[in-house]
Amino acid sequence: MVDLVMLFTIFVLAIFIGFEIITKVPPTLHTPLMSGSNAISGITMVGALVSAGAGAGWWATSLGFFALVLATVNAVGGFVVSNRMLQMFRRKD
Repeated sequence: MVDLVMLFTIFVLAIFIGFEIITKVPPTLHTPLMSGSNAISGITMVGALVSAGAGAGWWATSLGFFALVLATVNAVGGFVVSNRMLQMFRRKD
């Protein structure tokens, strides 16, 4: 029970710290940070593939597949948003 309370406390603190960090980022840095988060999503996809293909049972395979789908959606969406933001800075012909 103590471990659960400690893990929940760390999770709540991570939410608050993450929120404070994200709100302090100036708008000019959003695109580079989004590219960095896309790289992290790529690492998550590799971990999800390893988890799904480890053969540790149907539960681990299902969670790995679900994590793979969510990480892929996150990475593709991040690249789409980054591309649209970068197009805003192109010269108009």
